[in-house]
Amino acid sequence: MRDKAAIRESVWSAMIEAGAARGRNVRDRIPDFHGSQEAADRIFNLPAWQNARVIKSNPDRPQRPLRQRALQEGKVLYMAVPRLRQIEAFIALDPAILQATPAKAATIAGAFRFGRLVMIEEMQPVDLVISGSVAVNRSGIRVGKGGGFADLEYGLAVVAGIVGRDTPVITTVHAMQVLEEELPRTQHDVPLDYIATPDDTIRCDGEMPRPIGIYWDDLDDAKIMEIPLLQKLHQAQGDIQQSR
Repeated sequence: MRDKAAIRESVWSAMIEAGAARGRNVRDRIPDFHGSQEAADRIFNLPAWQNARVIKSNPDRPQRPLRQRALQEGKVLYMAVPRLRQIEAFIALDPAILQATPAKAATIAGAFRFGRLVMIEEMQPVDLVISGSVAVNRSGIRVGKGGGFADLEYGLAVVAGIVGRDTPVITTVHAMQVLEEELPRTQHDVPLDYIATPDDTIRCDGEMPRPIGIYWDDLDDAKIMEIPLLQKLHQAQGDIQQSR
């Protein structure tokens, strides 16, 4: 089995060579791709999308059509602050009070300008999670860009009680990002329920356990110190242990 770094590099290189990637900057990113709107259109036909009233999304460019449509349909949207670099780690966008068009608010800059930074305990229960991907397979295993932030966002949401075992997780990718091979997976990796490409909708057939929170043993001190919300939770956990 190839490791995650090798998988990422092969996908980025293949997309650049084939002209599937949109824009010059692909490496170390969730790659934007030609056909992202068509892939999003497939998600809009899913009952999981149609029934959702509150959505949590990654902030990356290829999932922008999903974020824009969510706001157009009156859904409350939460976007993670890039790299979770603030204690108020999410941006809340409520169409009922939004002072911008959905197209503007769906961008990272627009979300910061027109949305509201919120603590995770302020967030409503989430009905659907949108995740960006570098590579996936049909079992629902996902490889991200390498920072581990999507998995941390999910773990934090589980701890806060706003994401549950049955909350669907979806992604949109180019067909070249769907690999017909076994992909590495750890206990903190979040499995996908649906994958949409411009030409196909895949109901993932894997039955993998979902993360049940933050796996502290998988985090080094540098990662904890990098993310204010992790620092806060880690300190709280230490205080509880000392009081016993």
